[in-house]
Amino acid sequence: MRAVPEWIGKTDDSKVPDRVKLRVLDEYKNKCALSGVEFKPGDKIEFDHITPLWMGGENREKNLQPVLPVPHKKKTSTEAAVRKKVNRIRKKHTGVKEKKPWSKFKKKMNGEVVER
Repeated sequence: MRAVPEWIGKTDDSKVPDRVKLRVLDEYKNKCALSGVEFKPGDKIEFDHITPLWMGGENREKNLQPVLPVPHKKKTSTEAAVRKKVNRIRKKHTGVKEKKPWSKFKKKMNGEVVER
């Protein structure tokens, strides 16, 4: 059993306290969770949610991992692509369609642009 209770954020936007960041760093033996590189003095350390909040992850200590900015950016962009696809499929299955605004102009077959 833990001597210190696990930190749980009140909201998804709750800032992680420094004491919790230190505990997470200790848990990962001062290494980046994504690349395995040991942190050096002066490195910018970011804290990433293992399971993203949009996928049901919680803003709590056991869902945090220390990472370097470059691997974190790569992971985030991969998750963004997945999220975009999930949202697109969800809209398709639920029948939600985005209305695109009509343009005031149209292009004719010969390439000429005229007002509608």
